[in-house]
This record gives sequence, structure tokens and C-alpha cells, in this order.
Amino acid sequence: MAMNLEDITPEQRKELEQNVFFITLERLKAWARSNSLWPLTFGLACCAIEMMGTGSAHYDLDRFGSFFRPSPRQSDVMIVSGTVTKKMAPVLRRLYDQMPEPKYVIAMGSCATAGGPYVRSYAVVKGVDQIVPVDVYIPGCPPNPAALIYGIHKLQEKIRYEAKTGKRVILNDN
Repeated sequence: MAMNLEDITPEQRKELEQNVFFITLERLKAWARSNSLWPLTFGLACCAIEMMGTGSAHYDLDRFGSFFRPSPRQSDVMIVSGTVTKKMAPVLRRLYDQMPEPKYVIAMGSCATAGGPYVRSYAVVKGVDQIVPVDVYIPGCPPNPAALIYGIHKLQEKIRYEAKTGKRVILNDN
């Protein structure tokens, strides 16, 4: 028996709202995508030690659905942590291009976000955003594992927001 929504009582409407879950397919995909991030680690300096600490038992990044992957073809998030030299820039870009869509980038640490203390060096890239588009910036020298977890949570919020609104957003994690 088919029921028309105009024919139900207020009590039935309240019962329906409490027991039926409505969601669009795009929001469901965004929820699944944001809760199963597979980062490609691109650790280049001391920030990489903090990134490895985030995956250890004390911080346990796996509980948030993030599992470090060894291949760019299996990853959807690239975490660039450390000093990017001009010689390393083409390799970084090639790995980014090998990642499947949708793909996201987190710049972790002062060196990855703006060149860090090596900003005056001719051999250092003044921010990884000159090579690949960055979605979340995490400042610090080096940022601790809690800051990286916070940045990953911000990326999850960004993914869900973009699915809901259709707008692309760049977050600066301060």
C-alpha cells in the first residue's frame, strides 16, 4: 500500500523523521571518501619523523581511517613534510600526477608551506604550492602529530563541505 506524504498525521511524520535516514548519493560518497583517506607519505626532512609518529601506537592515525600507502596509485592524499628542493620538485609533481582523482595535498611544516629557514637558498622551493595545489597547510617546525591529525580532520571537513556545496576551498590550518 502506497502512502502519500500529505495523508500522514503529525505523529506519523515525527516517527518517519526519527527512523528514516535521507541522504544524497554525493554526500554519501563524500562521507565515505573523507573517512577513508589513504595518504602517500612524502617525507623529506625532520617533519617526516613527526608524520611517522602520527602513525604509531600512541597517536594511531589508523583509527580515523587513514592508512599510509606505499604507492601513488593507491593514495588519494599526499602529505608533503619537509624541505622540497628544486631537484626533487619534478619527482613530487610526477607522483602527484600518478594519483587517481580526487586527490588532495597536505603541506606539513614550515619548509613545505613556505621554504622554512632555507627560504634564501637558491636550491629550495619556496612552498610546495608552487608545484602542486595544496588543500591544507599545517605550520610549525616541525608540527607535532596532534597538528597533523587536526589537519587531516580539516581535510575531512573540506571534502564533506565541497560535496555539499560544490565549491572548492583552500584551508590554512593556524
